[in-house]
Amino acid sequence: MRLTQGQFSFLPDLTDEEITKQITYALSQGWAVAVESTDDPHPRNTYWDMWGQPMFDIADAAGVMMEVNACRKANKNKYIKVLAFDSNRGFETIRMSFLINRPSAEDGFELVRAEGPGRNVNYTIRSYATEKPTGARY
Repeated sequence: MRLTQGQFSFLPDLTDEEITKQITYALSQGWAVAVESTDDPHPRNTYWDMWGQPMFDIADAAGVMMEVNACRKANKNKYIKVLAFDSNRGFETIRMSFLINRPSAEDGFELVRAEGPGRNVNYTIRSYATEKPTGARY
């Protein structure tokens, strides 16, 4: 199963050249760029591990790509994404987010059904990755 979160998620993985172009666009808009990783890709997991600090002062995509490659080297078998957010007053929200790295095998998700009182049926999504302990998920 292929995880589909963020922009470009239904397209083939972006090349480094395409990632650089997206970062260049974000920087040209005045957005700050950050790199994050996780081994728990659940859609509600908003607490990914940030790689370093958000890059507020970097004006060249090459500097961001240097951090991207360092993160890839340290987190080979994790999901890694690039985020760009508008740090101008009034926004402070994500403007762009896309995956740049995936584990070699993506386990996917399970749909869990739970019947409640009466005819109430609840569903939840559980990541197969969470069956394994942290650090051994991929």
